[in-house]
Amino acid sequence: MVPNKGRATPRVVCCAIPISRAAGKVLVVTSRKRPNNWVLPKGGWETSDVQLEAAASREALEEAGVRGTITRYVITIPTPSAIYHFYELDVVGLDQDWLERNERRREWVDYAEAVKRLEWKAELAQGLRSSSIAH
Repeated sequence: MVPNKGRATPRVVCCAIPISRAAGKVLVVTSRKRPNNWVLPKGGWETSDVQLEAAASREALEEAGVRGTITRYVITIPTPSAIYHFYELDVVGLDQDWLERNERRREWVDYAEAVKRLEWKAELAQGLRSSSIAH
């Protein structure tokens, strides 16, 4: 298996860390490829997004029905196949009807549980550990 998944350049991936500060919780969603595994809302940056944080916000809406504001850049983590950019998103509301609702589950969990669920994908766990909710 090629470490960069056959790409000449790594994919730019934007990740939202959806946070409910009042509750001290993080919203995680199930992976489409691995429905028993949990991830943060994330996806490829598209030129129409212009800014990286716009992609993170768009992915959160598409994958989890999350509405809110990107409040903080967290960290950039390069891997052979992708460069992950993490942003904190302060959640103001959740749509009951969203694009990928039939393909994913979403759940509010506390920080420790979120880290545990993301452990299978090291860069996601590392991004969460670098966020302000970890402190």
